Amino acid sequence: MVRNSRETWMTRAQEWDYFQGIAAIKRVQSLYQGTMVAQGAFSLYDTATLREIGGWPDCIGEDIVLSWSILKAGHRIGYCEDALLFTNAPTTLLQFARQRKRWSRGMIEAFKQHPDILLIRSLPSAFVYWNLLFPFLDLIFTLVFIPGVVLALFGYFWIVGPITLALIPMAMGMNYFMYRIGCRMFEQLGLQVRFNPSGFFIYSLFYSLIMQPVSLAGYVAEVLNLRKSWGTK
Repeated sequence: MVRNSRETWMTRAQEWDYFQGIAAIKRVQSLYQGTMVAQGAFSLYDTATLREIGGWPDCIGEDIVLSWSILKAGHRIGYCEDALLFTNAPTTLLQFARQRKRWSRGMIEAFKQHPDILLIRSLPSAFVYWNLLFPFLDLIFTLVFIPGVVLALFGYFWIVGPITLALIPMAMGMNYFMYRIGCRMFEQLGLQVRFNPSGFFIYSLFYSLIMQPVSLAGYVAEVLNLRKSWGTK
């Protein structure tokens, strides 16, 4: 969970990203014992397994590269949704962009180091194939959908038309459905989700307008082998 979620509008939106997007994805992946990323905020590893796969990799996306090494070796990765902790999220748009660019570069790093994971016949490999779609989806969103929205604002419905507005209540409804599922876990622990309507509004309507172009920049940077840095601060 995001500890500093009341600090800026950026952290308010990220609280919903961690609660809705990241946690929900890991919850589903864990049903198949193939969580794609054991993230650095709070993960436990079996020492013998780490030694078997050669230890921690030297790269900026070490968490996803390490996770794919574990899955490729035939081991399992789960997600414990009731193990709660708090992490500090980037407070500014620039910090957020640098972080998500690094995350997207990490995924390309994982494909470059473990291309043969696509040949493994297992349930987790299905999630790896799904990751192959992300660069193309982000490309279409950035170069087609966002310009289409801008044109529509000026009355040119060449790409995005009025019917697209139907996606807004659909997105709100889907996010609320995911929110209720996540709340059940907190209720079982006697906890209550903090009230954050402004963050939910930003996350539902504007978050992708920032994250998808930034992710696309990360994919391109890694494919071109540009200089790497941690880059969050």
